[in-house]
Amino acid sequence: MGERIGTDQPERRRAAPARSASPASPANLLILAAGILVAVAAVAPIVVHWLTNPPDQRLVDLEVYRDGGRAVLRGAPLYEVLTQPPQLLPFTYPPIAAALAVPFTLMSWGAAQVTWMVLLYAALVIVVWLSFRDLVRRAGRWAPLAMGALVGATAWLVPVYDQARFGQVGLFLLAMCLADCCVRTPRWPRGLLVGLAVAIKLVPGVFLIYFWITGRRDAAANAVLTAVVASLAGFALLPGDSVDYWFGALLEGGDRTGAVNGTTNQAINGMLARIYLPDPVTSLLWLALAAYVGYHGFRLARRATLTADAMAPGPDARAALLAGVAITGLLSVLLSPVGWIHHLVWIIPVIGAVVGDGRDTRRCLFAGLVWLYFLFPLPWWGTRLIGPDHPIPSIVLGRIIQSAFGLAALALIVFLGRRLLDRMAGPAVSEGSSRREAGVGTLTP
Repeated sequence: MGERIGTDQPERRRAAPARSASPASPANLLILAAGILVAVAAVAPIVVHWLTNPPDQRLVDLEVYRDGGRAVLRGAPLYEVLTQPPQLLPFTYPPIAAALAVPFTLMSWGAAQVTWMVLLYAALVIVVWLSFRDLVRRAGRWAPLAMGALVGATAWLVPVYDQARFGQVGLFLLAMCLADCCVRTPRWPRGLLVGLAVAIKLVPGVFLIYFWITGRRDAAANAVLTAVVASLAGFALLPGDSVDYWFGALLEGGDRTGAVNGTTNQAINGMLARIYLPDPVTSLLWLALAAYVGYHGFRLARRATLTADAMAPGPDARAALLAGVAITGLLSVLLSPVGWIHHLVWIIPVIGAVVGDGRDTRRCLFAGLVWLYFLFPLPWWGTRLIGPDHPIPSIVLGRIIQSAFGLAALALIVFLGRRLLDRMAGPAVSEGSSRREAGVGTLTP
C-alpha cells in the first residue's frame, strides 16, 4: 500500500500543473485575448494612417506589384510598365515576382490593401517569434501578452513602419530567411525558403554565401537549386520579360530603383554617394569598402554561427545563431547598391539576438537603446542640417546623421560578432575551436 501511495502522489503532483496550464482555461484565454488586443492597439494607428492617406501616396510599392501582375495577364512588356502619376515607378523585381503578384490584381484596390496589411503583420508575428522565442517562453502563461507587446514595439521601428507605408515585401523575405536559418528541424529542405526569397528579390542572395561558409553545403545547394528552378519557371512563363530583366533591367541598377544618393539609401554606396566625390572615385571607394566590409562581416557571421554550434543547446546558442543570421541580413543591406531604410527590418533579429532570454540586464538595456535608436527617423533629421544657408559644421554633422542607420548597421555587425559573443561564450571560444565543433549544432545539414 505504501508503494502504491508513493507512486500515486507524484502522478497527482504532475497532473495538477497540467490542469492549471490548460490552454483552454478562462484565465489563459483572457491572457491570449489581452495579447492580441495589445498588438492590434499598437498596429491599428499605423494601418489606419497608411490606408487613409492620399490615394497617390498609399502603398505605392504594392501598386508596383499589382501593375506587374496586370502586365503578366495582358502580355504587356513588364519592364516598360510605370505606375500612375505622380509616382511613375517601374517594376524592378525578377519576372517570377510579377507572376506571384497576379492574385492581388484579381482583387479590388481596397481589398488588396487590406489583404496586404493582414499578411504583412502576420509575417511580423512570425519574425518576432523567431527573434524573441526564448524571451517569450520565459514569460510562461503570460507569453501571449509578451508576444503582443513585442509585436507592438517592433511595428513602430522606422524600417517596419515604412514596410506598411510603402506596402513592401521585406518582412516576408525576412520571415523566410529567418525560418530557413533558425528553425531547428524544418519540415522543408533547409535552403528552400532562402532560394524562393532570392528568386523574388536578389538581395537575400547573401545567404547563399552564409550557408556555404558555415558548412551548410546542403542548404546552399537547396537554395541555389530552388532559385534556379523558380527563375527558369519565370523564363517558361515570361520568356521575353525574363530576357529583358536578366540582360537589361537588372543591369540598369539605380537608374530604375531610384536616386542612389537619396537619404533613404543607407547602403555603403548611398553613404559614399552623398559625399559627392567624382563618380569614378565613388565607385572605387564603394568597391573597396564593400569588399572590406563583406570580408570581415561574413567572418563575423561565420564566427557567430560556429560558436553557436560549439555551445550546448540553449538560449545562448540560439542567440549566437541568430546573431550570425542577423549579421548576414545587415550585410544584405549594406553591400547592395541600394539599401533602403525599409530593408533594415533586420534590426528585429538584431535586437532579439542581443536580448536573448532576457536574463542579462546589460544586454537588455543595450537592446532597448537599439530599439530606441531605430524608433526615430534620424536620417531625415540629418537633412534639416544641410542646405546653402547652413554653416559647414552643420552640413558635415547633417551628412553624418543622414547616414545614421547605415553607420549603426556597421557598428552592430561588429557588436554582434565580437562583444556579444564574447559576453555569452567568453573570449576563450575562438573561431578555431568553434570550427572543430561545427559538426554539432542547431543548423548542421
